[in-house]
Amino acid sequence: MRLLPLIPAAVKQLFFPHVCAGCSSDQLGQQSQICIQCLQGLHYTQFSAYVNNPVEKKFIGRVPVQKATAQFYFSKSSVLQQLVFNFKYAGNKELGIQLGRSMGTSLNEAVRFADINMLIPVPLAPKKLRKRGFNQSTILCKGISEITGWPVDDKTVQRLTANTTQTRKDRVQRWENVQGIFGISNPQPLQNKHVLLVDDVITTGATLEACAQALLTVPGLQVSIATLCYVPG
Repeated sequence: MRLLPLIPAAVKQLFFPHVCAGCSSDQLGQQSQICIQCLQGLHYTQFSAYVNNPVEKKFIGRVPVQKATAQFYFSKSSVLQQLVFNFKYAGNKELGIQLGRSMGTSLNEAVRFADINMLIPVPLAPKKLRKRGFNQSTILCKGISEITGWPVDDKTVQRLTANTTQTRKDRVQRWENVQGIFGISNPQPLQNKHVLLVDDVITTGATLEACAQALLTVPGLQVSIATLCYVPG
């Protein structure tokens, strides 16, 4: 009789296996998408606590960003690459929310981000949004918001036009590829606010720069930036 309560859980695990998004192990808690071993394999940047960190340096002389950070170092063939794949392309939104909570925890612990008023995800092009079914940056914002309490505004910043993929473009080509693709639908709610612009990955920072430039047309607005991944180099 003691085994009876375990049968439904066993059947559920058989047909709907709850496995780690990093390594497919089934040795993980029911409330987590990542096992302990994969969590220990993630490389945290600790940038949230430090002024003039490598992410902030990317925007010096380009756009007046107040503060900037990234949660993890990204490298090919890493646990993080597998997690990002399962989040963005396999549709594991619960994983995205968990990763967002990790970002939110670091931001909460960093006193210098305490004056943020609002979270704004970098918008996807409508065609890409329809194909994927969700904006990964919005999902990250939801996880951050659960920890910090900062509201999410995913309506005000709009993608005015689609750009071609940034892959295989050099720094100048990436910058040219994103100029003028963002706009503000209703600036009034953002006036005199300090917003945190959120994206999944930062490489050259061209997309974030273009989005920040659009935001900074709003009177009195300040912009900071947070991403899930930082690609060194």
